[in-house]
Amino acid sequence: MKKKDEPNLSAKNCVTQYNTIKVRLYPNQEQKELFQKTFGCCRYIWNQMLADHERFYLETDAHFIPTPAKYKKGAPFLKEVDHQALTQEYNKLSQAFRNFFRNPKAFGYPNFKRKKEDRDTFSACNQISGNSATIYITKDAVRMTKAGLVKAKFPCRPRSGWKLTRITVERSKTGKYFGYLLFSCVVHKPKPIQPIKERTIGLKYSLSHFYVADNGFTADPPLWLRRSQEKLSQMQQRLCRMKPGSNNYQEMVQKYRLLHEHIANQRRDFLHKESCRIANEWDAVCVRDDSLTDISQELTGGDVFNSGFGRFREMLGYKLERRGKQLLLVDRYLPTTRICSVCGHETQKLAPKTKRWICPVCGTEHEKDKNAAVNIKNQGFHQSSLNLGSSFAS
Repeated sequence: MKKKDEPNLSAKNCVTQYNTIKVRLYPNQEQKELFQKTFGCCRYIWNQMLADHERFYLETDAHFIPTPAKYKKGAPFLKEVDHQALTQEYNKLSQAFRNFFRNPKAFGYPNFKRKKEDRDTFSACNQISGNSATIYITKDAVRMTKAGLVKAKFPCRPRSGWKLTRITVERSKTGKYFGYLLFSCVVHKPKPIQPIKERTIGLKYSLSHFYVADNGFTADPPLWLRRSQEKLSQMQQRLCRMKPGSNNYQEMVQKYRLLHEHIANQRRDFLHKESCRIANEWDAVCVRDDSLTDISQELTGGDVFNSGFGRFREMLGYKLERRGKQLLLVDRYLPTTRICSVCGHETQKLAPKTKRWICPVCGTEHEKDKNAAVNIKNQGFHQSSLNLGSSFAS
């Protein structure tokens, strides 16, 4: 008999959850050379499979992607690297074509990879047979096929019940090596939380404040790139006076890349902390499904993409989902800025620099972004109520 204190992990009330731990890798010289070979082989096999696919399609009008095993006889160097990394390139290319055929507007046609433009990365799946595994972690290292034990620094350890399924090795532009360990675990489905208006928040994207909430709260993150702009400009001026390829030039390029990497890390840290705080404090979050590309074209003087608001929405989505909460997306074409949140009157188009406006019908004075956040919250909560009503009716 099952004990009462044992968790009920039946198929009906449990799901498989995936978690990633990013670790810093410190490979020795031989392991670095192996990783560099693997990066090159993955680019080679991708380009060969894509070229053969296009040639086969032109000749037969059918889609077919050869497996990596076909190329090992003509390219013996492919046998020097982990075959799992080559297999993952085949899977990625197949998935890229499936995404393209499913939604060509959202996913472009797969392109050939170039060494100077694409990331140095490869993935390998963990093959488990009995008590042995091809990839596992120790106290201060990660064991990988052909590479052996690679020294690593862990920010945290996996929890009990987590199973290592895949590792992705990446070399950054600054020469650092990172490993992304993907773990799977079976967890209980989170109990869905039906939002109420008092526990729902509306967020409006703001170029100057990052976002404005319906209660008037603004995020106001530090402007990391703007703070470092003077230092970046000085580095660029010094690079222009140096001879390309010299030791001083390479050293300055490395400093320039390290500064950009530091700025990106600061931005990512803020996005994770802020999204966690909102997901913990609120039961539902309403956000307009804005296209940052369209906003950047309209506001030519602002730096829209460096804010990271698109990634912020993605983080909110999966963090709320894991807590049984909802991220409610409002139609991007809804004129939330021009609608009075008090009487519902829609005024004429407002200039982008307008910060306050007065409703001509009820006379209420609005802060433009706060008023838009209130309308986003009302519309998102209305959509949630309609979805709940339709589920009860069915």
